[in-house]
Amino acid sequence: MTTYTARPIPPTVLKELLDSDDAGRPAAPLTDPEGGAPLRCCLRRSEPGERIALVSYAPLRRRAAETGTDPGAYDEQGPVFVHAGDCAGPAGGELPFTNAHRVLRRYSAEGHILGGELVETPDAFQQAFAAAFTEPGVCLVQVRAVEYGCFLYEVERG
Repeated sequence: MTTYTARPIPPTVLKELLDSDDAGRPAAPLTDPEGGAPLRCCLRRSEPGERIALVSYAPLRRRAAETGTDPGAYDEQGPVFVHAGDCAGPAGGELPFTNAHRVLRRYSAEGHILGGELVETPDAFQQAFAAAFTEPGVCLVQVRAVEYGCFLYEVERG
């Protein structure tokens, strides 16, 4: 059985986003009074009292800059929660945020959407990733929240 690894926002990108996010705004850190925000830098929920920031993030635009591709109209940016400072990254290897319905969006190497799937139960994620990566041309899958469509993390082929 293949294991799929969630890719968090890397530490170098976190620093860039805190300086100026992908919409060109500086981060506005805050103390999370309740906890529970899905942090994309370490792929866990925030704890009450942690310093976090809500920033705008454009994952396909950043991937395109690394790979020399152009996602065209599929380029989008949206809000993500991150730590307001350094982050050690994920502590474990499990797929995070699988306790609710999620949408898995399939993308080509160029960043074009090739399809998607609603995943309704935690035990369905492995099968959904396997199905996505058997489809020709799919090299990247984004996991997104159903309620708002927010980006949670991505998984790459291989």
